[in-house]
Amino acid sequence: MPNFADYLRRDIRLLILRVLAELPAMKANSSVLRMALERFGHAITRDQVKTELRWLEEQGLVTIEDLDAVLVATLTERGTDAARGRSQVPGVAKPGA
Repeated sequence: MPNFADYLRRDIRLLILRVLAELPAMKANSSVLRMALERFGHAITRDQVKTELRWLEEQGLVTIEDLDAVLVATLTERGTDAARGRSQVPGVAKPGA
């Protein structure tokens, strides 16, 4: 059974995907994503956001451009499907109804 930290991590990953899905270019940098996560109630550092972005990249859900100070994430088709609940990715929360 997953612990609370795992639950939070899955929720953070889903929120990142959903925020990206709402943006016109489906991309944002790690600082903007950190601020968005904070508005959704997650107290998270930039380093934690970068760690989650790298994990999402490994799963093929985003592509990353590394600009040293920030990472710029772009949603992939697979990431869009996960954000909208059309596919389930282990490690990412499933969107509610």
